[in-house]
Amino acid sequence: MKDLDPAAATGRIRWTADEARKVMELPFMELLYLAQSVHRQNFDPNRIQLSRLLSIKTGGCPEDCSYCSQSARHGSGLSASKLLEVERVIAEAKKAKEAGATRYCMGAAWRSPKERDMDAVIAMVEGVKALGMETCMTLGMLDAGQARRLKDAGLDYYNHNVDTSESHYSSVVTTRSYADRLDTLAVVRGSGIKVCSGGILGLGEEQQDRVEMLVTLANLPEPPDSVPINMLIAIPGTPLEGAAPVDPIDFVRTIALARIMMPQSHVRLSAGRTGMSDEMQALCFFAGANSIFMGDTLLTAANPSEGRDMQLLARLGMQPMAAWEHAPEAPAEDAPAAPRPRSRKDMPVPILR
Repeated sequence: MKDLDPAAATGRIRWTADEARKVMELPFMELLYLAQSVHRQNFDPNRIQLSRLLSIKTGGCPEDCSYCSQSARHGSGLSASKLLEVERVIAEAKKAKEAGATRYCMGAAWRSPKERDMDAVIAMVEGVKALGMETCMTLGMLDAGQARRLKDAGLDYYNHNVDTSESHYSSVVTTRSYADRLDTLAVVRGSGIKVCSGGILGLGEEQQDRVEMLVTLANLPEPPDSVPINMLIAIPGTPLEGAAPVDPIDFVRTIALARIMMPQSHVRLSAGRTGMSDEMQALCFFAGANSIFMGDTLLTAANPSEGRDMQLLARLGMQPMAAWEHAPEAPAEDAPAAPRPRSRKDMPVPILR
C-alpha cells in the first residue's frame, strides 16, 4: 500500500464497509497514530466541548428500544413524568453554563412530539439560546414543519441516533425502522439544523456492525456535526440488562475509526463513562473524542460528577471549548503540521489519497 496521509480522510467522499473494516483492524498503535494525526489537523487536541443533558420529559415512551429504561414496555420501574416547566429548564441551563457547559441538550421520552407540546419546547430553545449557549434537542421523530419551527427558534443541533448497524437494528428496536431514523435525519438536515447522530456499543453487535454504523453516518449527504458514541449501561428491567460488557480496546478502536471517517465532527464520549477508568477515557481522547456530557445524570443514568471530570481534564491539560467552536475551514497558517505516519507498504488499509 501507499503511504498513509492523515489529511486524506478529510477529503474522503464515501467509504465502503470493507475499507472502514481494514482501518479498524490496523495494529492498535497504528490506528491511534492515524486517528490522532487526523484529529490534530482538524481540532486542537487539548480542547474539549462540554455539554449538559437534561430530561425534560421522562418515562412512558411507547417505543421498545431494548437498552432504554424509559420504555413503557419494560420493567425498569421508571415512572412517567410530565413535561418540565419552561422556567425550570432555563434555570437548569443557567446552572450548566455556570459550571462550564457550552451546549445544552434537552431530551424527551417521546416517539415524536405532539403539537400541544411544541410551544413549550420552542420556548425552551429560545430561553437557552438567549443565555448564549448552543442548543440541542432529542424528541424522537420529527416532521418538516416541526423541524422548521425548531430552526426558527434557534435550535443548533438535533440528536437522533441510528444506534447500531441496519442489519442488527431489528434485534434492538422493532417499533420503528432504520429507515425512520434516516428519514428524521434527512428532515433535520433539510431544515438547516445541525445533525447529532451516533450509536451505542454493547447491544450484542459484532465489530462489523460497529463498522457499518459508522459507514452509514459518514456516508450521509453530510456527516453529522456531532457523533455521540455510547457504551451501554445495562439497566435492570430492560431486555439488555445482562448484556456482556464492551471490551475497552474495542471501544477505543471505534472512537478512532469515527474520528478518521468523520474528521470535522465532534466525537462525543457519551453514556457509560461511569464504567470507564480515567486511563480508558484518556485513550478515547487521544483517539479523537473531543466532547463529553457533564453532570451527575444523563437522562436516567449515572454520569461522572463535574468535580471528577474537571480533575481528569486538568490532569490531562485539556481546556473547554468556547460555544460554537468547530473544526476550522482551513488550518491556520501558523498551525503545526500533523505528524505523518511512516511508509508501511504492507499495511492492510485502503489507499487514502
